[in-house]
Amino acid sequence: MQLIAKDMGIKIGKKEIVKDISILVKKQQFVGLIGPNGCGKSTLLKSIYKSLSPHKGTVLLDDMDVLKTSEKKVSQQLGVVGQFNEVNFDLTVHQMVMLGRTPHKKMLESDKQEDFMIVEESLARTNLLDYKDRSFLSLSGGEKQRVILARTIAQQPKFMILDEPTNHLDIRYQIEILSCVRNLQIGVLAALHDLEMAAHYCDYLYAIKDGEVYAQGTPEEVLTPDTVEALYKIKCQTFINPVTNGLGFAYGV
Repeated sequence: MQLIAKDMGIKIGKKEIVKDISILVKKQQFVGLIGPNGCGKSTLLKSIYKSLSPHKGTVLLDDMDVLKTSEKKVSQQLGVVGQFNEVNFDLTVHQMVMLGRTPHKKMLESDKQEDFMIVEESLARTNLLDYKDRSFLSLSGGEKQRVILARTIAQQPKFMILDEPTNHLDIRYQIEILSCVRNLQIGVLAALHDLEMAAHYCDYLYAIKDGEVYAQGTPEEVLTPDTVEALYKIKCQTFINPVTNGLGFAYGV
């Protein structure tokens, strides 16, 4: 499934946060958004998955006009993993993941054997089978994020948006989550802070600065010392990381 977000413009109050940004994610492509805090990455994603209303622009998932389609129908095709997922009520891990089946059910429809099988598979994909009877609120931040990912996988989306899902997690959970998503072999659009993670997992990058696309291309084309300095106001050198065989970064002031 391909995603096209065209000429997106978003205002909060009188301030224009996103200015005529267009994004393309081809079928099964992993595309990243990078840029400093406040540049508009998360605001853009929220408008794409209908959490914010843009004042202009079009979002298409194949031939589905996302902004004009009901949330339930969109949720049958599009899954979202966000940065913060705290809840005010407690459920078991299994119950949390079962919520991912909601978009595919009629009102008050009970869980079927197929739903239980899909949830078990989602728990297995995220290494959570041993956690399924645990209280969600008892888990660590990284464990909670894996549960949210499992819930999203249980939606069986054809496309996934990652809205800075690893920002507050340690390196182990970052790798677990991004590797799991990559292995789903679906289209992904992700806002990422860690440049090495972006270089390793993304096929294509959009660098965002002051609400506009500053640069776009492969990680090797975008993640140059000049672009990193322009985005983050910090000097760096790039090198080939001997562990990942991808780009590494050494920073200075």
